[in-house]
Order: sequence, then C-alpha cells, then structure tokens
Amino acid sequence: MRALARPYEDVVVAAPVTVPYTRHSIHSAHWFLAQALAKLIQAAGIRKSDIDGLAVSSFTIAPDTAVGFTQHVGLSPRFLEHVPMGGASAIVQLRRAARAVEAGDAHIVACIAGDANHVDSFRLNTASFSRFARDAVYPYGSGGPNGSFALLTAHYMRAYGASREDFGKLCVAQRQNARANPLALFRSELTLEDYLNARLIADPIRLFDCVMPCAGADGFLVMRRATAKKLDLPHVRLLGAIERHNAYPGDAIQFRGGWALDQDALYDQTGLAPKDIDFLQAYDDYPVITLMQIEDLGFCGKGEGPEFVRRHSFTVDGSFPLNTSGGQLSMGQAGAAGGHLGLVEAIRQLTGMPLGAQVEKARLGLVSGFGMINYDRGLCSGAAILAAQGRGKRRKKG
Repeated sequence: MRALARPYEDVVVAAPVTVPYTRHSIHSAHWFLAQALAKLIQAAGIRKSDIDGLAVSSFTIAPDTAVGFTQHVGLSPRFLEHVPMGGASAIVQLRRAARAVEAGDAHIVACIAGDANHVDSFRLNTASFSRFARDAVYPYGSGGPNGSFALLTAHYMRAYGASREDFGKLCVAQRQNARANPLALFRSELTLEDYLNARLIADPIRLFDCVMPCAGADGFLVMRRATAKKLDLPHVRLLGAIERHNAYPGDAIQFRGGWALDQDALYDQTGLAPKDIDFLQAYDDYPVITLMQIEDLGFCGKGEGPEFVRRHSFTVDGSFPLNTSGGQLSMGQAGAAGGHLGLVEAIRQLTGMPLGAQVEKARLGLVSGFGMINYDRGLCSGAAILAAQGRGKRRKKG
C-alpha cells in the first residue's frame, strides 16, 4: 500500500548548533546534551522555560532516558520523545516535533542528540547494541559495524559492478568539503591513492571507508514560522518528511532501504522531484550506504549508483554537492548524533551560515538518515526536504 502523504503546514526549523566533536572525552552524554540545549537557548535568544517540547537521542545516556534528562537540566516539557534510532533519529525527531507543533502540543521543540566517547565506550556499546549483536555476532568476534558493512559492500559490488574507486571518489570529495570546516576532525587532504592503499579492516572495507566514533552533540529547534519571525530567527521550512522501519524484511541481504518504499510520498508532499534538489546530506557511516540512498531517493535507478558517481564531483563547488560539511567520514560520528550532523548542516546551508563553504544559490536541500544496523541490515530510515525562506513548492513537470 502506498503511504499517504500529508504536507506539513507552516512548520520551520531553526537554530542549528553543534557541540564540537572530540575523539575522546571524560564528560558524560548528559553533559554533551546539556551543552547542546544551552547553545539552542542562546542561539534563539529564549528562556529555558520557553522550550515546551523535547526530543532526545543518545546511546550512552543509559540508564537514563529523555525523562531522566529533563530532571538533570530542570526542563518541564509537555511534549517529550525518546528516539533511540541511531542515524535515523534526527528525521524521526523532526517529523514528530513538527506534528506536535501543528497540533498545538508544543510551541518550541528542542531536538538534541549526543554521546560520550570514553576510551572503552565503543567496545561496551558494541557488545550490548542489540540481542542480535549480543547473542549471534559478538561472541564470534565479529562485533561492531565493520563486519556488517563489509557484507553489504561486497554484495553491492558483486551485484552492481561498483569499484573501490567509486567508493573512494565519495570519500575524497567529502574530505575536500571538510577542509573548509573548522569543526571537522579530519581536514587534511585525502587522495584517491591514499584511499586505495589504506590498510584493510574487513574485506573489502579499508580504513577510509570507516566512520570514526567520537564524542559530541548537535541540535535544532522546531516551531511555527510566526514564532521564528517573532524571535527574528533565521529558519528553513519543512516541506516533507518520511520514515520507515524494517523495510523489505524478505531481502536476503540489504541492498535497498525504506527510502525506496516512500520516496513517492516524500516528493508528493513537497511537489518536487529529485532534479529540484540543490544538495544532499546523506547518512554516511560507510560509502555503500550513501550509494543506496542516492538510488533509493530517486536520483538514479537501483544499481545505477556507480555510474552516477562517475558523472559527478560531489564537492560544494561542483556537481551534486554531497555532505557539504564533510559528513561523518570526515567530521566523525558522535554516536546517535550521526544523523543530526546532516540536518544541522542543511539548515546552515539554507540560511547562508555554513561552517565551511557555501553551496551557491542553495534553496532546497534533502537530508537522509539511516540507523540501527543488525548484522546484515539497518532497520531505520528517513528523509526530509527543507527549503530556504521565501522558497515555496515547485511543481513537478512531466
């Protein structure tokens, strides 16, 4: 059954903030999340009590959830969401916050995500990530995402003829984008030769295919346009958004995600087509997932990703700007904030305030999320289309 598409009415997104990423930190997830909340309050020029909605995502906030966090920071929201969906959390937070604002359940919703990264955090998180990981994978020494994404990458290469040079082109382009971003953890030049000659991690994945875990946080505010104007706050319009969980469970191994099921609903909400989009912020913990999103969001057909890569530059000043802040592969992955990175960068691009280089005449951006990998597939996916102020819907032709 085709998903019904109800447009979003007069909902905007504002105040993109980042708590700078760091490789390791002794601070807790609560500290990073609280810093993000404080930055949102400062950026919007509001009081803490003005925030009456809250959405929180974090892997390392346990044993607390969003409820416990409200006590830590002295917040009393009337709308609350705990969204434990990894890299899809930003889109899910945005969708639910937007519907809450439309319904009058909240006026200003703070959407935040962040994680700690102590020296042993990643190992501990991997060991208890899910029952699949704990019982069926980790005991055999294959814990963590590298083995899973090696399976997906190898299958995609066999099925669609992608080469290591294709994946490398994406990684090199994102590093070029990151060089202008002062918050990116990796800003040194990366050449295709560097990529191809990097050490093997899990065949066919090598070093620069892998995202680096780190600590940090990101956040944004969701509200009505009238509220943003009253606050004199630069903002972008939410035109449409989708989410899907456990898509295509019958596939023997993942080669497509929920975006393929719901891309029509996304574009129906907005009156747009893929050709209208000025840039894409795709979830990029490994380059094979970026290719899947490009295909499943309609920028090319299934299996046409490698040829699409060969036709475009993916740099901020080139064709098909992709992950303009450098993406996770160059900025790092602050746990559950991984999906927020692309969303806050999209807001910055569309308000003319990017951390790095600006996409020229950027008016429409698409943000895509992906999360909760269980051995051979990610369970959560989502996407949203955002528009700069003054940009209405553009009707599809043909």
